[in-house]
Amino acid sequence: MAHPLFEKVAFIGLGLIGSSLARVIAAEQLADCVVASARSQKTLDDAKALGLIQQGFSNPAEAVQGADLVVLALPVRATQKVLEAIKPYLSEHTILTDVGSTKGNVVEAAKAVFGEQLPAGFVPGHPIAGSEHTGVHAGKVDLFANHKVILTPLPTSADWAVQKLIHLWAAAKAEVICMDVEKHDEVLAHTSHLPHLMAFNLVEQLANRQDNLDIFRYAAGGFRDFSRIAASDPQMWHDIFFANKKAILNAVDGFEQQLAILRKMIEDEDSQAIMGLLGHAQAARQHFNHMLAQKPLMENNKVTQQFTILPGQKTFKGKFTVPGDKSVSHRSIMFGAIAEGTTHVTGFLEGEDALATLQAFRDMGVSIEGPKNGEVTIHGVGMHGLKQPAGVLYMGNSGTSMRLLSGMLSAQAFDTVMTGDASLSKRPMERIAKPLRLMGAKIQTTGEKGTPPVSITGNQPLKGIDYDLPMASAQVKSGILLAGLWAEGETSVTEPEPTRDHTERMLRAFGYEVKTEGNRISLQGGGKLVGTDIQVPSDISSAAFFMVGAAITEGSDVTLEAVGINPTRTGVIEILKQMGADISVENERIAGGEPIADIRIRGSRTLKGIHMPEDQVPLAIDEFPALFIAAACAEGQTVLTGAAELRVKESDRIQVMADGLQAMGIDCTPTADGIIIEGKGKDGDWSAIFQGAQIESHHDHRIAMSFSMAGLRTTGEITIVGTETVATSFPTFTELANQAGLTIQVSN
Repeated sequence: MAHPLFEKVAFIGLGLIGSSLARVIAAEQLADCVVASARSQKTLDDAKALGLIQQGFSNPAEAVQGADLVVLALPVRATQKVLEAIKPYLSEHTILTDVGSTKGNVVEAAKAVFGEQLPAGFVPGHPIAGSEHTGVHAGKVDLFANHKVILTPLPTSADWAVQKLIHLWAAAKAEVICMDVEKHDEVLAHTSHLPHLMAFNLVEQLANRQDNLDIFRYAAGGFRDFSRIAASDPQMWHDIFFANKKAILNAVDGFEQQLAILRKMIEDEDSQAIMGLLGHAQAARQHFNHMLAQKPLMENNKVTQQFTILPGQKTFKGKFTVPGDKSVSHRSIMFGAIAEGTTHVTGFLEGEDALATLQAFRDMGVSIEGPKNGEVTIHGVGMHGLKQPAGVLYMGNSGTSMRLLSGMLSAQAFDTVMTGDASLSKRPMERIAKPLRLMGAKIQTTGEKGTPPVSITGNQPLKGIDYDLPMASAQVKSGILLAGLWAEGETSVTEPEPTRDHTERMLRAFGYEVKTEGNRISLQGGGKLVGTDIQVPSDISSAAFFMVGAAITEGSDVTLEAVGINPTRTGVIEILKQMGADISVENERIAGGEPIADIRIRGSRTLKGIHMPEDQVPLAIDEFPALFIAAACAEGQTVLTGAAELRVKESDRIQVMADGLQAMGIDCTPTADGIIIEGKGKDGDWSAIFQGAQIESHHDHRIAMSFSMAGLRTTGEITIVGTETVATSFPTFTELANQAGLTIQVSN
């Protein structure tokens, strides 16, 4: 049997926290002996009866003798007196920790007893878990599960003591965070102490009203939820408010200042300002919850969702409107934010990537209403109106957001840092950083590979440059042009092949002159943008999955409405036509400066393998994963070259698609800049060609949706793991695909 973590543990105090930790120690067999000291003999007797301790003492000095762990689980203001009593009985190998809500006063109490050279085993701690209930009977063995425990190691704290405490709290299924004492008290003052103070104050304010009975009788759920914490122990909170006095008063000052701002908005009936404030607060809460949920999830590479598609005869029919174009949605927020006046957007894609862009501009002081049913109203602040964000800008999974914002932020008067999830943190950012440095920007990427986080130093005068793109990239082109809005003189970008021109088109829609001469795009710095109305077309990249699904399914008939057919994005249509797909573009028109049309696809003929034309590669770069599925169903060989860019997307899309296709029985060979796929289709034969398999999407939304379409022609069950990122670009994908006839089962 393994030796327990501790020989003897002594608790000083056995309330909710102490007795819960004692339950964990007992359940996990972490100590040979557990004792406690408490003021109440009944508490000690009850703890013995519950099996939490072997012995109880009224004198803490007796309890700690021979203990290798001492846990102070008592009111914070009693710390110094207890330390004075137990000091003579602590050995140099005793770990001494506490569970109090404030740390500065605990450290000061320890210094008053031990002097500046504190014991090596002294490591203050704070489990962020609790309840309105108190006492030894209130304890729960799972009280700390999925909660955070903050340890605040001191310069004098030994590593062995810190590591043992981390093991202890990990056994309680808590998430352990290390933080310095001052930071802990500041954070807790804002997130815990201030809300408790406000709850006590609100209940006291209402209780003192003459109509208090009616007030409490008709109080709604919001009041009950908020005021619940005012039922907490008054003595404990009395001690905390004094113990963390400085940080709490700073938090109160900040709250009063913000409340005064809100009061004035209401007094002035400033509708725009108050909508901006409320919208920012709502979005911030959702955004930070998402960040905190997503980051560990992605970093630990855990799968939160998977698709399962069963074999069988499938149909694929219907008329559908796919979500708004992600590229246009991003830019509508960016340009509306720096325009003068109001911009109204319809058809906005409410996926996580576009919402990350929206949140970034809210964080920089832009008032934005929505999104609601695809509608967003942006109250522009002009070219020089952005404000320094309070913290790091989180871009989630969006390379578009990070690269375009790199250009915009390089020209601002303030410093910024951009970060993203684990996937984005692996993507190359030097390709945009290098040309921006040539313009005078101070921009730093991370590590040898030049990946996020991206740090930008503000207040740098920029000068226009003539830049030849070494590799076709709409994101890099756009980032340079956006920096050029603030640069002195002309900024131009020359592309090796044409890439999507949403930036140029939308800048013109906002009244900014952009010249396009062949493959050279240029603009003069120093102009302004004027707010306008933007209709976001349906995204051709999202439509591509349904185009391929219809093209490989017998008797299919799918119409996709109001799809953007920007000539820099229509490679997927051209390639499918060359493969022999029955595809037609109907009802062409212009909306918001972008050409749109209805696209109809019918499964009426077998696709043919082709050498995909290299001039179409930049025009279909995001659609190739779906086109690989079409190639597998085609008759003969399909060859792709000139698409090295696919290897540095959300995943290495060449290798990941090749791995999945091979797992499903398709003969294919990845190359440095493309792939060779041996199609299994035969003229007039619509039978299933894919074997069932488990596919790893590497959390890449386009990989997940592409392999979903293989479910239309499969002989066995297809499981696609890591599909939670589909929400980044196509939140309604499974709903629409199932309506068309592809049954996707979603599980967590």
